[in-house]
Amino acid sequence: MRGVIKGVLAEELENSLRMKKGYESALNKLPKGCLSAKNIKGHKYYYLVQRKGNSIKYLYKGKVSLKEINKYKEIKVSRARYRNLLSKVKRQVRFLRSSLRGKEPI
Repeated sequence: MRGVIKGVLAEELENSLRMKKGYESALNKLPKGCLSAKNIKGHKYYYLVQRKGNSIKYLYKGKVSLKEINKYKEIKVSRARYRNLLSKVKRQVRFLRSSLRGKEPI
């Protein structure tokens, strides 16, 4: 028979794994890269910066509207938030798995 605390920990592990899966899918849905502005002869031109393998690629976007600039800023904030949450959930999953590994019943 499984102990009460072990049951609660197992339930929390399932919940954490579900949250991890949700955060990973949300990160994958966000567009890759971020917007970078370069001043060339007094004019601002925008590039989409993406990592492909070990190299960094700059894709020319030209002159971009303020609406699109704000969209990429929001995406950057969302990506940082999801990465932070994903990091916390991974630590929690690691802790819960190590706690459930014990052989003594509680």
